[in-house]
Parts: sequence; structure tokens; C-alpha cells
Amino acid sequence: MARTLVLLRHAKAEPERDLGDARRPLAAKGRRQAAALGPALADAVGAVDLALVSSALRTTETFKLLAGGVAVREQTVVDDLYVAGPREVLALLHGVPESTGTTLVVGHEPTISHLASMLHDDADDLALQVSLGVPTATACILTLRTGWRELDRSTAHLTRLLRPDH
Repeated sequence: MARTLVLLRHAKAEPERDLGDARRPLAAKGRRQAAALGPALADAVGAVDLALVSSALRTTETFKLLAGGVAVREQTVVDDLYVAGPREVLALLHGVPESTGTTLVVGHEPTISHLASMLHDDADDLALQVSLGVPTATACILTLRTGWRELDRSTAHLTRLLRPDH
């Protein structure tokens, strides 16, 4: 079975100000970015079987807007994704059912770029781009060479960075 992992950094958010980081909403630009992500993601990977979404406001808003343009079969808001590092996200992915074809993780930097770099099995131009970090509303699309339980360093191939025009 082909498995795809999409690691997505949330869309552009408002500055923190007195809201606190977890309560930062999307900026107007971020709402446009997120709405454009759905159709672009649908074109790139088809339907999403499982979405794991950080509980921060900017990630849940990103997901809600992108879900208007791509079919998502199941979604779960995961509190731990807000503060998770790459190894914690990887441990979460180990629990994804093996029957799941495409999993989307909506999270934060630098975790998204670090995990994509860790999983990628090549030292190509995409690896270099991702190692520098990914901008808001950017998806790292990886094809897995293993099942979800075996996912680890260099066991996936970063096939594309998706950043729709906005």
C-alpha cells in the first residue's frame, strides 16, 4: 500500500500581542493561504485519510479552511502537537493505523522542517530548502518506504514542497 505523509506548517498568523501564542488567529493573508491549500493539496495527494492538527488556534483555523477544498475522512485535534518536537510527532505517527494511506499533520516550525529533513532519504535540493525551514502555508509531501510503525530517519522520500499561490 502506498503511504503519503503531508507535514504542513500553519498559514500566516497575527502577531502574539496580548493573546498568548496558542490563541493567535490567522491573519487575512493566512486565511487566503489556507483556503488555497485545500484544492492544491487535493490536486497533489487526493483525499486525506487522517488529519492530526495541533490545538493552537492558527492550526485549527488553517485546517478548517483547507478542509473546504480537500476531502478529509478523519480528523483529530492533538494538544501535544502544539509543543511537540520531531521525535514526539514521529511517535504519534507510529500509532497511525497501517490501513491509512495519507496522513496530514498541521503543525509548527521548526518541528515541521526538522521532521521532514529527518525522514527524507536524500541530500537533494529539496532537502536543502527544508533544512532552512519552511514558510507559513507550506506542505512537505513525503512518500513512505515503510509502514507507519517503522517510520524513522531516512525512511521516506520528500517528493514535493507545496505552497499555493496567494
